[in-house]
Amino acid sequence: MNVTDIRGRSRTAPSAAQTADLTVVGGAGHVGVPLVLAFASKGSSVNVNDLNEDTLTTLKGGRLPFIEHGADELLTKALKDKRLFFTSKPSEISTKGPVIITIGTPVDKFLNPERKVIQDCIDALLPHLHDGQLLVLRSTLYPGTTDWIDGHIKSNGRKLKVAFCPERIVQGFGIEELGRMPQIISGTTREAEEEAANLFKQVAPELVTLAPIEAEFAKLFNNAYRYIEFAVTNQFYLIAKSAGLDYHRILGAMKHNYPRAKNIPRPGFAAGPCLVKDTMQLLAFASNEFGLGNTAILVNEGLPLHVINALKRDYDLTKMSIGLLGMAFKPEIDDVRSSLSYKFKKSLAGQAREVLTTDPFVTTDPELLPLDEVIARADLLILCTPHQCYKSADLKGKPVADVWGFLEKANVVY
Repeated sequence: MNVTDIRGRSRTAPSAAQTADLTVVGGAGHVGVPLVLAFASKGSSVNVNDLNEDTLTTLKGGRLPFIEHGADELLTKALKDKRLFFTSKPSEISTKGPVIITIGTPVDKFLNPERKVIQDCIDALLPHLHDGQLLVLRSTLYPGTTDWIDGHIKSNGRKLKVAFCPERIVQGFGIEELGRMPQIISGTTREAEEEAANLFKQVAPELVTLAPIEAEFAKLFNNAYRYIEFAVTNQFYLIAKSAGLDYHRILGAMKHNYPRAKNIPRPGFAAGPCLVKDTMQLLAFASNEFGLGNTAILVNEGLPLHVINALKRDYDLTKMSIGLLGMAFKPEIDDVRSSLSYKFKKSLAGQAREVLTTDPFVTTDPELLPLDEVIARADLLILCTPHQCYKSADLKGKPVADVWGFLEKANVVY
């Protein structure tokens, strides 16, 4: 719609999306959706800006593109209250309120940070941002990236308030955790920090303030520490196995009424889009002198190969059909990003007669088969993801490799 300003000039009136209280770029993704719905539930109008028009259509239709517990009701209400606007172009972002970017800095095959990904995103947004607007970086950043982005924006003659406020949610439970977890706040200026704090206090119960590079390290340290925890218990598992012992029995005794051991995780396949990537970013920053991180990667990424090699000692896999139970990277979700189940599938492809895969949640893999068919056709099963449904499934007495110690009544052979 064209309107006439006070000088008689014709101009295009801003759309409702362009006057929303805030914009979330990448708002239809795993990081964006919980944040969008959290702000909408507090009364804010949100511009959901994402290049993936299919997921935007899904959300606009009142459906979630992936599992996010507690989100369905919030999405329905937000749509009913007309608090969500769906856009796919940089030119359609809101110029009224803060813009939150949920794109992080990945690492390449040489463990170097790929800052160009986020730089390209910001360069596309810059012509449509106004000076003084708050720009919040949300996903994992390589140390120093926030200040680097601030300098890049200034070098283009622009004056934005730049903040880094990392997400720290568990996949699938973002709605619940946003409402009870402290939010780390950082800004390149006092004004950016204060405006970011005012923004996030709407959805977070507590704020913790750091300098940008401190906040970047806090996010990386959290994820790397968790990844190392998994590596420790996986290494213990392998040591116990080599001694012919049941690690799960030992772990149970270690943790029983002993508070200092309560947080030791059970062994399993540590995967997903964050833990290993963030450990790699620390490794890159430390010039490959982060020995604990490097070892953790070797242990966790090597565990599937260890299982396959152990099975080869007892079975002729070339004559067997192998069934993989669970393809998501963790239980009770549908996200397959960086799932080690697919490492199993790829490694077994040249060693087994055939590899069959199943998962009750994943809908994006056309090669998945029904559980009953996989059990019937497989000579050997590998529990890759401990979905609850497998605990009660009738595995027909088939031998199963279960690193997790999850299938107590199954014919566990490894």
